[in-house]
Amino acid sequence: MNYTIGIDIGTYSSKGVIVDAGGAIIATATTPHDMIVPRPGWAEHRPDEDWWGDLVKLTGQLLATSGLDPADIRCVATSAIGPCMLPVDADGRPLMNGVLYGVDTRASDEIRWLDGQIGPDRIFQQCGNALTSQSVGPKILWLKRHRPEIFAQTARILTATSYLTFKLTGEYAIDHYTAANFSPLYDVETQDWTTELTSEIVGKEMLPRLLWSTEIAGQITAQAAAETGLAEGTPVTVGTIDAAAEAVSVQVQGPGDMMMMYGSTIFIIQVTQDRVRDPALWYAPWITPGTHASMAGLATSGTLTHWFRDQFAREMDGDQAFGALMNEAAATPPGAGGLLALPYFSGERTPIHDPAARGCFFGLDLTHTRAHMYRALIEGIAFGTAHVIETFVKAGATPERILAVGGGTKGDLWMQATSDIGGVPQIVCDNTVGASYGDAFLAACAIGTAEPNDITTWNPIARHVTPEQHPVYARQFALFKNLYLATKDIAAELGAIK
Repeated sequence: MNYTIGIDIGTYSSKGVIVDAGGAIIATATTPHDMIVPRPGWAEHRPDEDWWGDLVKLTGQLLATSGLDPADIRCVATSAIGPCMLPVDADGRPLMNGVLYGVDTRASDEIRWLDGQIGPDRIFQQCGNALTSQSVGPKILWLKRHRPEIFAQTARILTATSYLTFKLTGEYAIDHYTAANFSPLYDVETQDWTTELTSEIVGKEMLPRLLWSTEIAGQITAQAAAETGLAEGTPVTVGTIDAAAEAVSVQVQGPGDMMMMYGSTIFIIQVTQDRVRDPALWYAPWITPGTHASMAGLATSGTLTHWFRDQFAREMDGDQAFGALMNEAAATPPGAGGLLALPYFSGERTPIHDPAARGCFFGLDLTHTRAHMYRALIEGIAFGTAHVIETFVKAGATPERILAVGGGTKGDLWMQATSDIGGVPQIVCDNTVGASYGDAFLAACAIGTAEPNDITTWNPIARHVTPEQHPVYARQFALFKNLYLATKDIAAELGAIK
């Protein structure tokens, strides 16, 4: 029997799926966890509880629900939020919480220092990316400077997926797509680790070996088998970042295909014919040799809807609150009664790359209600997304197809606002499980039971969302961008007061 397992570790929850050789889902499982915010601008996970602990729970649930013999599972693939920074000791034990992706902005001083020492142009040319809060290199330097006692014990620097790979197989490995986010430690031309630009961070011996996302990193160890219920010796791929697996899951394949991931953050990947050279976007080799991808991401999106629910809908629980808020917002006209929201509640990534940016509601008057505010927040995220699409177009990478995925695709208002403000149609595939499904597909490709083009039959197109072009949005988009420019200095000063 040819079954594969995909496990994805997200910002607030983890998901798992077992899939058969034709792409049919046999079992699914989900488990929640928290994002830790020790101080403003920081974001962390507990690696053994939130990453490995979730994987153990999910594999147990999936095997129990499916009733499959563990020997029937031919391959396992994982993905996770990324890029993260996790120091481990010589035995692979975590030395602190995992520092999360671009939503964690603690290394701003290190970014400025590295830019000053090396030069932004040289970093961009060799690494394919400007240094931003998404870059792992400055966060390692932050560790070295601010937690020297931990750094002294550090044998390896891992990210979330490479930690899972180690726990499953005992191997230290990372995929090229993830590694490209370790600037200035990854050379996009040689596709290898480098210390040419600086030796101030770490040596190459402290970084995992590089593989492509459909390559096998190792096999399930006896210890991992005992903890997860999986069969010892089962192949495990090197894994990848969740966004790449999500893109794979919804037919993102050739140049011009763009994924729009609606999750805790908006994350966008576009496959391109050649490397796009724009410092406002991130670059990485795609999941197989000879392919390219440009990426962008907002710092907060679904995270903001969680925040709003927790602060302004405390009388309701969970999904009930989200449903009620969305219904209230949908009953409010486009433009939220002249209310604008900047969604920069944890700084911002693409395209402004400003860790000091702050969120705000602007234009409030006594006629505004909770519904107006929630609609403005949804529209603010959509404005931020449109700003990203505009950046891709200016960089010469106009998308030919936008394929939407993630929990946010269940929100008609959110998707419609994104199409209306960005002026772009979106495609939704039949299966929106997301990264874990993409992982299961990559696992099948790794062992030869599926070919890359098979994803179109595994997950066919279900529906389209087309722009309705509300005139109010065209006016407000310009105001949205001007509002950031008008308030950025004030936001920076306010941040310095804390």
